[in-house]
Amino acid sequence: AASKRLRENYQVARHKIAVIPHGATVPKDVARARRGRPTLVTWGLLAPGKGIERVIDSMRSLKDLPGRPLYVVAGRNHPNAAPADAQAYREALVEQAQRLGVADVVCFEDGYRNGAMLSGLAQSAAVVVLPYDSADQVTSGVLVDAIANGRPVVATAFPHACELLATGAGIVVDHDDPNALVSALRRVLTEPRFSGALAAEARRLAPELAWPVVADTYLQLAHRTKVERRAAV
Repeated sequence: AASKRLRENYQVARHKIAVIPHGATVPKDVARARRGRPTLVTWGLLAPGKGIERVIDSMRSLKDLPGRPLYVVAGRNHPNAAPADAQAYREALVEQAQRLGVADVVCFEDGYRNGAMLSGLAQSAAVVVLPYDSADQVTSGVLVDAIANGRPVVATAFPHACELLATGAGIVVDHDDPNALVSALRRVLTEPRFSGALAAEARRLAPELAWPVVADTYLQLAHRTKVERRAAV
């Protein structure tokens, strides 16, 4: 998607563009079975535009499923957002959960997590939910980390999700289709064979996203560019 925009909107020649994927730390061992209370997880720096309200609204239809699924929203307020706006967004989400009667199944965590802790959080999820408002986002580190940790993903139709989940590691839903979001989450939470297939595809994709693989791609590009430049001279 980013390559296409460079070509169409900025008239950059195709041969001048190289697409290298966003990398991730891929754990050596990824848990394959989810046990205990089913957990939906969204993490990342919190600010307006994250679309968290979509999932909170969906919890009204999911709270009565077996095990009473829990939705965990993890992350501090975004430092690049106006502090008042980020805090107002967080408070509006808390109020929404209370108003809809789902405050007992929605949990906000704003503590700091290092890489290992984030990996543990991801692997605790029955499903990672990325309900972003943007229809233009061409890369998402959280999406890549979810795949690297072998988790099924449900996401709105931003470009990176459409591309990375196209082979079956998750479900993409329209931004303005709340019923589709509920249906996708319900299916992942209630159909173990289906969610297992999503997780298996995520695990298949994960090695391609490992930082050493991405670094090697940069090295190959640098070498190729150096050779081409020498030839031109």
